[in-house]
Amino acid sequence: MEMGKEIRRLRTDRGLTQEALASALNVTAQTVSKWECGVSVPDVQLLPEIAVFFGVTIDRLFAMTPEQQLERLENHIYDSGLIDEAEQRQIERQLLDIAGQEGLEGRAELTLTELYNHQAEQYRLLAVEHGKKAVELTRGDREAVGELANAWGSYMPDWNVRNHHALIEWLGDYCRRDPKNRAALMWLLDNLIDDRRLSEAREWLAKLAAIDGTFRTAMYRYLIAQAEGDAAECDRQLHELEAMEGQEWCRDTTLGDFYTQRQEYDRAIEWYRRGQEIQPSPKYIDSAVSIAHICEIRGDKAGAIAAYREVLRLMKEEWGIISGEEREEIERAIRRLQ
Repeated sequence: MEMGKEIRRLRTDRGLTQEALASALNVTAQTVSKWECGVSVPDVQLLPEIAVFFGVTIDRLFAMTPEQQLERLENHIYDSGLIDEAEQRQIERQLLDIAGQEGLEGRAELTLTELYNHQAEQYRLLAVEHGKKAVELTRGDREAVGELANAWGSYMPDWNVRNHHALIEWLGDYCRRDPKNRAALMWLLDNLIDDRRLSEAREWLAKLAAIDGTFRTAMYRYLIAQAEGDAAECDRQLHELEAMEGQEWCRDTTLGDFYTQRQEYDRAIEWYRRGQEIQPSPKYIDSAVSIAHICEIRGDKAGAIAAYREVLRLMKEEWGIISGEEREEIERAIRRLQ
């Protein structure tokens, strides 16, 4: 990104001297010269004024490639709280422009999906905060409680709302067209099991087992047995999972999840820690977050605070995250517990 060269090109295309540009921006000609020579860059607060003066986007000043623009937008979405409507429209326009370029269509559409999911999550968090106030102010009004539960991702008793038949239909069609796509098969299995469509789940599990020789087959056998209430088969599959050797780290965190659901919290924490230990860098934060949640469930505030601090350490040391909404959420959790 050579901003100075781009400013010089825009200036010369307009037939302007460095002095004329400096006067328009209320800076010295020497400052403009330093920009164009790459000695310094404009102050970030001056970038919008420069962009408006030349009638270009700020991205144009940075002379970013489309790939660099995508990366910048991805990072911005990840680091932001709720993005205001005007900025969201601007991001949408940029992504739609990039989506028109050959080879970048899929990534641009994925980033648009991330944008909309991010905004939905931010609005959900707002709904939770206002829902809590609504319940208090209405003294437990039934509708207010229902709206808060919905905002917080509560179990939904109404089958017509809870079931995933439309997603299952779409994923099933996709998996028939792309039968070796493990990720799509797993999402299909997850939703079939959640809807208790277990005979169909077994049929799709056979297809997954044909292309995947990892712990995942035993994992889904356990989940099907759990949905059927077959405790003996659950134990058998759990022991099979534990005995497997040479598996990737997520086998260990899966066992952590299963033991958490069985309320065997000490064993769950052991598996979460083992999974985090053997996971290659950059390590995800999920195991530490799970341990923090277990500690909160148990009423162990000190343990939860320690686990959340481990999350912050992983964010900083593994991912370079020292600010942003995700980090602030963890810091808020620590303050709440303190």
